[in-house]
Amino acid sequence: MRIIELKQEYLMEEARPFDSCHASTLVKLANGDILAAYFAGTWEHAPDTAIWLSRRTREGWQAPRKLADFKDVPMWNPVLFDLGGGKVRLFFKAGQEIPIWQTWYMDSVDGGQTFTEPAEVVPGDVSGGRGPVKNKPIRLKNGTILAPASVESADCWEAFTDVSEDGGRTWEKSAPVPMRRVALSATGTANTQLIHRPYDAHMIFGKGIIQPTLWEDETGVHMLCRSTSSRIYRSDSSDGGKSWSLAYDTGLPNNNSGIDLAQLSDGTLVLAYNPRENYPGFYKGARTPLSVAVSQDGGNTFTRLCDLEDTAGSFAYPSMIADSEDTLHVVYTWNRERIRYASFRLEK
Repeated sequence: MRIIELKQEYLMEEARPFDSCHASTLVKLANGDILAAYFAGTWEHAPDTAIWLSRRTREGWQAPRKLADFKDVPMWNPVLFDLGGGKVRLFFKAGQEIPIWQTWYMDSVDGGQTFTEPAEVVPGDVSGGRGPVKNKPIRLKNGTILAPASVESADCWEAFTDVSEDGGRTWEKSAPVPMRRVALSATGTANTQLIHRPYDAHMIFGKGIIQPTLWEDETGVHMLCRSTSSRIYRSDSSDGGKSWSLAYDTGLPNNNSGIDLAQLSDGTLVLAYNPRENYPGFYKGARTPLSVAVSQDGGNTFTRLCDLEDTAGSFAYPSMIADSEDTLHVVYTWNRERIRYASFRLEK
């Protein structure tokens, strides 16, 4: 299996109306246009950070336009999702600090030309965010929508799913994914070798797991998660995402940076990620290369196919979708300066 028809391009020119952008998301419309959203401003966490949107037509990417801006409140992690029936939903986070994020949404029924005014996903919730935290929701075969969610406190990261059985009007929080966590020593170095070679597949070093990406197959619903433990972790659900198994190490390297996957019509899974471990004694690693891997056995094993980026720099936070023709579309952060888009197919 190999990647063919690879195309890459930037969403915006070097001259742009912001200094920094990050955490992109995308959706493909019925007319073939692609919408991509991201947060942008002076820098992540800055009070001028807002949610921006770019559109790709047959002629290319149009100029970015600002969609949502809460005065003096940083905005984060937009997620685009096709609700069906011609409606696109944009989720995003807002808050001074991650542990008190609130999740908002805006809907469009005209292909992203206009959106409704922002409304809270779960009114009054200040638990650190509800709904999708970074990656797109999925619609199960029974019609239920599952949003991959997580929360971050100072000393613990937890993943869960938000479940909607009424088309995204209301959400019920699942049980958190169970974890077996082991903390580092005060210096952060005593367990370095264990971080890189866990002796228990269920052991997680550090804060935990966040930012799931989801898929469904004949065995149930599954998630892969970013972690502080130098590995991508997995959990499985047999009840439609309402409860989850103890998180376990997949063996795939992870540098504590975002991942995403898409599922093709034949069940093949395509994963975008940074195949790097953390630096020794730290909870983070270099965000290069940015690579694509594929699984044909339900996510049990992945084969790395190519690098989308492999030079020095920071290339991270991929968001990936597969369209009805099994073309893969990806957007990702390019050095915190611009968002880059790639599309490709798999030759099997």
